Amino acid sequence: MIAITLTLYLYSDPNYCLAHNPFSKIDRKSTTGGCHLLGGKLVSWTSKKQNSVSTSTAEAEYVAAGICCAQVLWLRNQLQDYDIQLSKIPIYCDNTSAIAIANNPVLHSKTKHIEVRYHFIRDHVMNGDIELHFVPTEYQLADLFTKPLDVTRFNMLLSELGMLNPEE
Repeated sequence: MIAITLTLYLYSDPNYCLAHNPFSKIDRKSTTGGCHLLGGKLVSWTSKKQNSVSTSTAEAEYVAAGICCAQVLWLRNQLQDYDIQLSKIPIYCDNTSAIAIANNPVLHSKTKHIEVRYHFIRDHVMNGDIELHFVPTEYQLADLFTKPLDVTRFNMLLSELGMLNPEE
């Protein structure tokens, strides 16, 4: 029997900056994006307008991480069908405030306005199902699905996903 070691990790990011997203000026909703890598290869991606209006970048990032958490749990359940057991699945986020909110089991006045359905991410962090990790913005792969990018950055992120080799 061959032992296979697979890693699953996700990148999550919203586009909160209204100046760069002409469509969000209509309803003021952020766009959530994410990419999901299994064994270092892109297996799925998402880009979706959030259901609610965020009042801060931290809230938009936290909501995006919650959406990503739901996707990670679905992917984990699919992999269990193949006897692949995963825990502490990393989700990479470029906002330390969102990570702090998810790691804090106590609701504070600054987070009480966030819809309850997004707080389930805290339970999964506490249970060890997922871990939120900081990634510098320049290495945030999910930016491909949420923001307009210049050609150099676009090609760099595509290359990181293994989708394009600009040298060829």
